[in-house]
Amino acid sequence: MALIVGTGALGLVAVARNFDSLGLAAPLVAAVAGCYIAVNIFLRRVAPHADPLVLPLAAILNVMGLAAVYRLDPDQYGPTQVIWTVVGVTCFVTVLMVVRDYTLLSRFKYLLGFAGVGLLMIPATPLGTEINGAQLWIKVGAFSFQPGEIAKLCLVIFLAAYLAERKELLAIASSRLAGFHVPDLKHFGPLLVMWGISLAVMFYEKDLGSSLLFFSIFLVMLYIATARLVYVAFGLLLFFAGAFVGYSVFSHVRVRVITWLDVFDPRYIQDEGYQLAQSLFALATGGLFGTGLGQGRPDIIPAAETDFIFSVLGEELGLMGTAAILICFMLLVARGLRIAMNARTDFGQLLAAGLTAIFGIQAIIILAGVTRLLPLTGITLPFMSYGGSSLVSNFILIALLVRISHQTADAPAPAETSEILIGGRG
Repeated sequence: MALIVGTGALGLVAVARNFDSLGLAAPLVAAVAGCYIAVNIFLRRVAPHADPLVLPLAAILNVMGLAAVYRLDPDQYGPTQVIWTVVGVTCFVTVLMVVRDYTLLSRFKYLLGFAGVGLLMIPATPLGTEINGAQLWIKVGAFSFQPGEIAKLCLVIFLAAYLAERKELLAIASSRLAGFHVPDLKHFGPLLVMWGISLAVMFYEKDLGSSLLFFSIFLVMLYIATARLVYVAFGLLLFFAGAFVGYSVFSHVRVRVITWLDVFDPRYIQDEGYQLAQSLFALATGGLFGTGLGQGRPDIIPAAETDFIFSVLGEELGLMGTAAILICFMLLVARGLRIAMNARTDFGQLLAAGLTAIFGIQAIIILAGVTRLLPLTGITLPFMSYGGSSLVSNFILIALLVRISHQTADAPAPAETSEILIGGRG
């Protein structure tokens, strides 16, 4: 069903743009459909007990995003995104073959933690390249990628293993503050470390979105592990303090906040606020049912293939189409949380919850940005935006979720204790 909807959208885009381009689009459609059919057969053999909805939900988001990217540029972006889709699916298969037991990942927590921090900070070195005001990229020849996309997976695995080992210690409320029981101040150290890392990303790489994403993921995982609201409250205070510093120090942060507050200000609408204003115009033009695939003018939006792919679909599919896409995101998050709840180890629960938090929080941040609920940030919409780094990392993410769900369902149920009644004869 996912392939019928997705490949149908690709075909409609090809027909709407140019009848002759349908023949050019056919190999792309066949490649994507064949790739997903093959990986589905592989998944049923390697992980038959895995959650059956994770891959189809990811597939429909990916193929609908591919249709929007192909609609914007059928000569360059479309074929390139198909190639990255094949690479991502290949990484999905590779992870399932290599990671036979997800619990073994916890043995490499410190190695993965250092690797994650290193990958996250590489763009801040002279090796990094600044694109669209954010220094998040490493460029080698004509090839560029975001190491932060892989870094977030490494950090989530590290945090899941770390918190699984220390969650009881972190949850103990042995001190009192303003009449409330709170953990010892020394246990707030990990929160301060992650706050410092997120500030470093914002200061040195000039990216508020990634900084917010990394800190939010850690805060969610810390709350799931400890169930202590004091960590959330303290984390929010740290976040607002960091945001205020960023607003005071960086001009591009101030401009984004100002344009968010009044995007139609004549001083900004033709410059800094032009991109967001065109996004809102596109969503308004789409109305309830949209203009139809290939019939809108989303090419007016700058960088529509990356930051504003949701606005492209909003114009051409309307409110009904974007609501369906949002439901797919919500269902994928719900399945991820269900996998986390069913996992039988603390590490598995925290890992599945952290991976789901990556996906859900990233989607919320970018969707809120393009609809002007939050200041705009430069992160991608999972599975839908153009680009290989995000697509590959998200396929690895769902591969880990699939492995956890299969291993949980395939493991024998824990033995239940039963009361044995011994009766005597009178």
